[in-house]
Formats: sequence, structure tokens, C-alpha cells
Amino acid sequence: MGTFASTEEARNYFRQDRFATVNGMTIDSLGENECTCSMDLQEEHRNAVGGVMGGVIYTLCDFAFAVASNQVHSPTVAQQTSMNFFRVTKGKKLYAHAVCRKDGRTSCVYNVDVKDDLGKDIAQFVGTGFKL
Repeated sequence: MGTFASTEEARNYFRQDRFATVNGMTIDSLGENECTCSMDLQEEHRNAVGGVMGGVIYTLCDFAFAVASNQVHSPTVAQQTSMNFFRVTKGKKLYAHAVCRKDGRTSCVYNVDVKDDLGKDIAQFVGTGFKL
């Protein structure tokens, strides 16, 4: 594996990522160049029109990006990100799957795809990381 010997070790480390954990985001699985994080959607995650706040989805993506990129090289920080929102979820849970697309000497690029528990594509995030 990489920086973390197990998914449980990564969970212990990222407990310090308080904004993500306070909002119910968890690490479901961790591989050498990928990870999946998820969260159960609650009423406090909703905006004024009843949809999930874009910042909630972005934070889930950023969390998955952090977990996956720091598995390869720690510390890695976000240098640039972009986000595309596809549709409003009707589901009760979101999954963010991060995959490494480029792992260079000083930078990396990850794609993070978000689906809901109904199997619908919700959003896509691309993050460029800088290896400290």
C-alpha cells in the first residue's frame, strides 16, 4: 500500500479532518491509487430549495481527494480544483470515488466521481495536488 498501512489507519489519521467528519463523511475503502468516501445526507446538508448544498458535495470530493492523494504521498495539498454538478440527488447517501490520473514528482491529478445510492451521477471533481 502507500502512506497508510490500512484503511483503518487512514480513518484514524483523517479523524483530524474535523469539517469532513463533523459533517458525517467517512472513508469506505482505500487502495494504492484510489479511495471511496461517503456520507449519509441529513436535513442540515440541504439548501433553501431543498437540494444538497453544493459545498457539501464539494467537501466530500475534497475529502476523497485528500485521502487518496495522501495515500500516495504525504503531505499533498490541493493546488487547483474544478467541479461540475450534474443533477440534484433524490437519494439519501453520496459516494465519492477518487482515482489518480497522474502521479508526478511534485504534482498529481485526481478525478473524483460522485454518485448517489440510486446509482445516479451527481458531480465530478478534478483536483491537482502539490506534494510538499
